[in-house]
Amino acid sequence: MAEAETKAPDTRELVRKIIHEADTPAGKAFDVTLIIAIIVSVGVVMLLTVPGLEAWHDTLMKIEWGFTILFTIEYGLRLWSVDSPGKYARSFFGVIDLLAILPTYISAIFPGANLLLVVRALRVMRIFRILKLIEYVKGARVIMRALRASQAKITVFLMAVLILATIM
Repeated sequence: MAEAETKAPDTRELVRKIIHEADTPAGKAFDVTLIIAIIVSVGVVMLLTVPGLEAWHDTLMKIEWGFTILFTIEYGLRLWSVDSPGKYARSFFGVIDLLAILPTYISAIFPGANLLLVVRALRVMRIFRILKLIEYVKGARVIMRALRASQAKITVFLMAVLILATIM
């Protein structure tokens, strides 16, 4: 029994390093896998809104549920592996992680809540957590400086696109 108690903290620490630290090979692999899962998941959500794909709706929903279960497990592991689960759950990324999975469960309980499924696009915000990897890429500093220097122009462009999209 004492042997099992000594293994649990080691497992928890290993999970914490893989999930929360990107400077290890396992952490980088986890982050890359998570990015791919997020992108594919958002693609599935987008395909669910395409009018000509009604025949694929059930298959796409099963895939979406698979991603929801995967992201739920990942969220649970994040909560389990940190020292203060409540603090993580209330953090920016903790809230985003929760908001990314809740709409699928809510739509299963309340069939009329399909409009909430749009909130699933918040999964894309998880990629911002992964962007800390940019620090390890040599040319990233040049890109970041260029983006900061162009911030005003980018903002004006995005506002113009938003206004045009609203008018259309």
